[in-house]
Amino acid sequence: MNYITMLKGKLHRVKVTATELNYEGSCAIDSGLLKLSEIRPHEQIHIYNINNGERFITYAIEAPLGSGIISLNGAAARLAAVGDLLIIATFAQIPEESADDFHPLVTYVDDNNQPVAK
Repeated sequence: MNYITMLKGKLHRVKVTATELNYEGSCAIDSGLLKLSEIRPHEQIHIYNINNGERFITYAIEAPLGSGIISLNGAAARLAAVGDLLIIATFAQIPEESADDFHPLVTYVDDNNQPVAK
């Protein structure tokens, strides 16, 4: 069986609310946003900084529900500034024959990182 890597979930245009250089690493994300996009705590995430073009990989950790927190921690803190807009994506490997019916979960947010309908 052949597998293909597909976009699983995406947080679209979330705003960085904090950077914490002296932290062991990761990206803290409002737990409500994690749930909506089906990103699990400690799951690998790909981050694309819309403001400066940086692209990097880290892992997700939970921030308080409803807080709107998007905090880049550790080395990732050097790759964005508070206020930068990010795309945060996860991927999954699925059987190639299932790819045509597979659809990612995309979560859109307002200026305060609160989910909005699209």
